[in-house]
Amino acid sequence: MAKLILTHEVTGLGAPGDVVDVKDGFARNYLMPRGLATVWSKGAEKQVAVIRSARKSREIATLEDAKAIRDSLQSKPVVVTAKAGASGRLFGAVTTTDIAEAAAAAGAPAIDKRKVEIGQPIKAVGEFTVLVRLHPEVSATVTVKVVAA
Repeated sequence: MAKLILTHEVTGLGAPGDVVDVKDGFARNYLMPRGLATVWSKGAEKQVAVIRSARKSREIATLEDAKAIRDSLQSKPVVVTAKAGASGRLFGAVTTTDIAEAAAAAGAPAIDKRKVEIGQPIKAVGEFTVLVRLHPEVSATVTVKVVAA
């Protein structure tokens, strides 16, 4: 077993700053190469405090605020404009950054791109559903409408 400090949120494992024990292969082949975790050591405990304080500043403070943001995000679809071919296929894909920026431009409260989870890559014009984790207890299901530019 390998003891690691998560530097990014990993679904099903933990949030940034968490110290986790995972199997060696998972650490060596998935978490470490993608930069999602670093090796734990006594000196790295200082790094954990920095990661946790940065996470606290980005998080939504209360459950009520998270529910209010969820209601505003779910009330109307987020419209993302992207370059597309004649068949409706996009040149590239819609990213979490695109969705977060489009939501902010539409007047919704700012959301962190790292909290947006896209199930399947969005590579065509149409309506898609994405999950936004606003708080440990609150998630929003947001409709993303992709239109051709």
